Amino acid sequence: MVGCNEVCKLLKSIYGLKQVSRSWNTHFNKTIEKFEFFKCEEEPCVYKKVSGSAIIFLVLYVEDILLIGNDIPTLQGTKIWLSEQFSMKDLGEAVYILGIKIYRDRSKRLLGLSQSTYIDTILKRYNMDNSKRGRLLDKWPQLS
Repeated sequence: MVGCNEVCKLLKSIYGLKQVSRSWNTHFNKTIEKFEFFKCEEEPCVYKKVSGSAIIFLVLYVEDILLIGNDIPTLQGTKIWLSEQFSMKDLGEAVYILGIKIYRDRSKRLLGLSQSTYIDTILKRYNMDNSKRGRLLDKWPQLS
């Protein structure tokens, strides 16, 4: 029993408190640096690892991780290592991230991003969804 003149020191963050995000980020940084990822100076939630010609980017958003790279075996090895360090689930290829739609055409080596869903949401919020629009690319953009 704690008396009136005593204080308890919390040894672990409690989920739901505002300190937990900082604690998680500190733990994640220490762990990921052991695997030779370096934090991007311009964007602190983006990490980069270069190994020969293989490059991997790791994007952290709260507790979600997006891996991007140019070498499949290196990406798979990174996923295995991450799953040994953290309790995680592989959701496969990203189709949406932070409300941004990701388009891929591997045969043409193209990657596209679209925020049309976000734009539609904003237009509806401000009762502008029937306003005149410019040229919208509803399908995969015809890049040439």
